[in-house]
Amino acid sequence: MTPPVMTSGRGALRAVPARYVPVLVTACLFAAMFVAGGVRYEGFAGGQVILNVFVDNAFLLVVAVGMTFVILTGGIDLSVGAVVALSTMISASLMAGPGWPPYLVIPLVLLIGSTLGLVMGYIVHAFDIQPFIVTLAGMFLARGLCYTIGTESIPIEDPTFTAFAQTRIDLFADLWISPSVIVAALAVLAAAYVLHYTRLGRTVYATGGSEQSALLMGLPVGRTKIAVYTISGFCSALGGVLLSFYMLSGYGLHAVGMELDAIAAVVIGGTLLTGGSGFVFGTVLGVLVLGLIQTVITFEGTLSSWWTKIFIGLLLFVFILLQRLFSARRRP
Repeated sequence: MTPPVMTSGRGALRAVPARYVPVLVTACLFAAMFVAGGVRYEGFAGGQVILNVFVDNAFLLVVAVGMTFVILTGGIDLSVGAVVALSTMISASLMAGPGWPPYLVIPLVLLIGSTLGLVMGYIVHAFDIQPFIVTLAGMFLARGLCYTIGTESIPIEDPTFTAFAQTRIDLFADLWISPSVIVAALAVLAAAYVLHYTRLGRTVYATGGSEQSALLMGLPVGRTKIAVYTISGFCSALGGVLLSFYMLSGYGLHAVGMELDAIAAVVIGGTLLTGGSGFVFGTVLGVLVLGLIQTVITFEGTLSSWWTKIFIGLLLFVFILLQRLFSARRRP
């Protein structure tokens, strides 16, 4: 087959596979925001600014990675923010009360989050209930469990935990990151490998593309649905652990609305809400865009933090419309 000849910018654009276009749009948006910020604000166009976005949003990135798996199958998980809060409460209460060491608390928290995700995934599959309803119930359950543990913020004072939380990893030229960024990067790499190089990943895309076609091909759609919600629960619990490092406390009101931020990051990163198309790298870009919006508002100094939500809402409208347009163009 003869490769396409790109004779103009328009021809080059047409030569790009449709599934890559949303990610490229997000990458261009991020680059444009960074350049505009560098022109307008002194000290904005520095490497540490980007690294600070990762440091401040490492927990959101991990949660968004789990959400990517769910949305790729055409589902949704509204429980992630509540599971994050529950993870911080369990971690803080066990280390403050019984005095459990972190190396026992963290695996327990990850197991609890994974179990909650597994149960929700099983209910979605076995009873054929809409994921919106099941995960909404999971959200209320997890948030309610937070308040059975305590209604006040619980500080984390374990020496090992606080030492890890306050560690800075020096890179070069006075640049640094936190250990949470390393954990988030490993989660992204593991997710990318699973989605693109394993049978589970191929089944995730097939299920999101057409569940009926996937069933006709003999793919384990049911097990895949259970698996993606389990992965989302695990990532939510891991995000809760990272938020505990970031806040050094557990609180039932932590991560309120984080499920919406995670969905926004995934959608802005180019993953179709209907499933079947998207990339983990796009989710990373989506988190970076959200973090850069907050950074721009901080540098501006005269805008309320609520402008962050306004800009995110506008971006969501734009990207949902783009998804609709691209989906319409791909139809025969």
